[in-house]
Amino acid sequence: MKKINIKLSITTMFFLSIVGIVNINCSDDVLEQVNPNVITPSGFWKTPEDAKKGIIGAYAPFTNIWYYTRFEIFTSDYRDDLVNGFNVSERTAVGRFGGTPGANGTIWVWRAMFQGVNRANEVIFHVPNIDMNATDRDNIVGEGYFIRGFNYFNLLNNWLNVPLITSPISEIEKPSEILQAPPADVWAQVEADLKQAQQLLPASWPDSELGRVTSGAATGMLGKVYLYQGKYAEAKAEFSKIMNSSYELMDNYAHNFTEEFENNKESLFEIQFTADGINGWGADNANSRKAAAYTMDLAPKGFTGQDGFRINNWALDLFLDERTINNEIDPRAYTTLFWDNDETTTYEGNVLASRTYENKTWDEAYPSGDTNVYANKFLDWEYKGFSAASFNNSGNNFRVLRYADVLLMYAEAEFMLNGSTQSALDAINEVRERVDMPAFTTITMQEIEEERIKELSLEKTRYYDLLRWDKVKSRIVDNSEFKSESGGTSAYQEGREYIAIPQNELDRNLNFKQNPGY
Repeated sequence: MKKINIKLSITTMFFLSIVGIVNINCSDDVLEQVNPNVITPSGFWKTPEDAKKGIIGAYAPFTNIWYYTRFEIFTSDYRDDLVNGFNVSERTAVGRFGGTPGANGTIWVWRAMFQGVNRANEVIFHVPNIDMNATDRDNIVGEGYFIRGFNYFNLLNNWLNVPLITSPISEIEKPSEILQAPPADVWAQVEADLKQAQQLLPASWPDSELGRVTSGAATGMLGKVYLYQGKYAEAKAEFSKIMNSSYELMDNYAHNFTEEFENNKESLFEIQFTADGINGWGADNANSRKAAAYTMDLAPKGFTGQDGFRINNWALDLFLDERTINNEIDPRAYTTLFWDNDETTTYEGNVLASRTYENKTWDEAYPSGDTNVYANKFLDWEYKGFSAASFNNSGNNFRVLRYADVLLMYAEAEFMLNGSTQSALDAINEVRERVDMPAFTTITMQEIEEERIKELSLEKTRYYDLLRWDKVKSRIVDNSEFKSESGGTSAYQEGREYIAIPQNELDRNLNFKQNPGY
């Protein structure tokens, strides 16, 4: 199946000022001509093709090197209690609560997210005025609402106190005086955007357009937004819609993390990557790398040129504490982790063992010995036989939202409303049955939390789970050994659960206030 080609980005178009005509004191009108080869805001947003280019441009920041292509991992996985990032550096700083307002990583990720917001605003503002097929127009506007709402969801969970911008910058009289909005207002806008997307998006796209968001993606994200705010009844209602639709679990858990099975029946939304062989950084323009460069920061020691990290041992222990119905190790452990282990698990016709790049066993990878646990998910070494981690050899999509996550979030919402009911059990047991784990007959919230770790680790969810459960301090700060490879957690101050507002934003807008703790 062909992925949507996000390299069609119109990139800087939305940020260009209208080009002024130089006054050369000449009355001859023939000298005052507009260059037809230069795209200007007034010359765009005229045709259906412009609408299509505009929405592809709104997707493009997702594959910017500063967002999901690479740097976002330092604001998500590197902050949780599984990941123990090697070395004290700008990349591990946020994860140990030592990030600063002037750090490039902080500035870059914020900027990429707001690029998505700004471009979505342009689409939402201009496309309704284009003379085109009504269904195509509605679909594109729906995509704009989804992209804006999704980016604001990420901004809230990382920075909390952000400006709420819902119009093109060109339509705002004094953009340098915009205020940060109360978080409740931003949450309300995210809800409204996803509801609009729900109504306007199609249930599916042709194979040639795979990767574009659907009404199912909007519904799943809306349920997640409600859950994050503790609106359990509303969350349950949205998740129920997904559970009564066409989404299903893949038979093989590992097939959610390989390029071979992208955009599958379990996937609600994923970031589309391409192993295009381009060596330039994954900038927000054509002819730049659009591969999954973050695999360099997941890969085990010795298989990456980056600092990397190890997995804290408690995570492996959690996997090993419970056996399958066949008295074997949970198959998800082999997909998620690489560790010193001689056991195997028979699963879906395969014999699973601890393997990493080049199909190496632990002893082959570390003949001189190593006692660490490393990551394995998304490395996809088996599909194309990758010899080592690289910035441009993986086209493996990142799955943002899977049906398994929906089932677990439904179980959580139902549990918070009604306790250990049969419907909560059915949802969590569907996830467990897929990997041959014994069914629960009753559940606790702790068991729901632990199931999320086993199912979703290294999928950029764990830190935000801890944040919404108000467990960042008790789970990470108070266990400084979880960040021992990068200096512990002594840099923590109250409020640093969220990232610092970038210094360049504070300098440009004196109305902005820094987050507490910085």
